[in-house]
Amino acid sequence: MWQRIQTLYLGIATALIFSMFFCIFATIIGPDGAEITIAYREKMPYLVLLIMLITAHIAATASYRTFFLQARVSIIAGLLAFGFQTWIGIDILRNMDDMSFSFTALFPLAAGALDFMAAKRSMVDEMTVMAVKSAKKARKRK
Repeated sequence: MWQRIQTLYLGIATALIFSMFFCIFATIIGPDGAEITIAYREKMPYLVLLIMLITAHIAATASYRTFFLQARVSIIAGLLAFGFQTWIGIDILRNMDDMSFSFTALFPLAAGALDFMAAKRSMVDEMTVMAVKSAKKARKRK
């Protein structure tokens, strides 16, 4: 399972998304100097998107035997990650003056890029297998 590079890409993307459950999204500094932290799991839309992303990444990683399925699920996970990144970006633009944001806000962007790289490698592996099978059939016919 861990012999192919796309599984490593998906594993890293899964770890990035999973770590967001325990990370802080933003910090608000009050007028009296008190700090209020907001975690990703505290905002319901973020929590739902994190659960969806973890599920998609686990499904993509578990489907390592069928390359086309792994590629398709990886693309769906990548699209979800980029959608989540867009949502985070909009929240950052709306609250830029009031909050200090964590670098973990870029994790969905990195995970989405890794998902698309994994999908590409899965498709390359599938095409290679199909080409080898086609060549073997052509040899048997002669």
